[in-house]
Amino acid sequence: MWWQVTPKILLQLISHKDRAKAERATQAMLKMQKIDIAALKAAAD
Repeated sequence: MWWQVTPKILLQLISHKDRAKAERATQAMLKMQKIDIAALKAAAD
């Protein structure tokens, strides 16, 4: 069985209505081995 916990803020950032903000968050996430919420927020802003 495979499962993964996804932080709610991650889903909010990568599906943000501001597509540029969502893209920055997505690109930052793709470089991570472990999700760093503070870094994702910083990248999105």
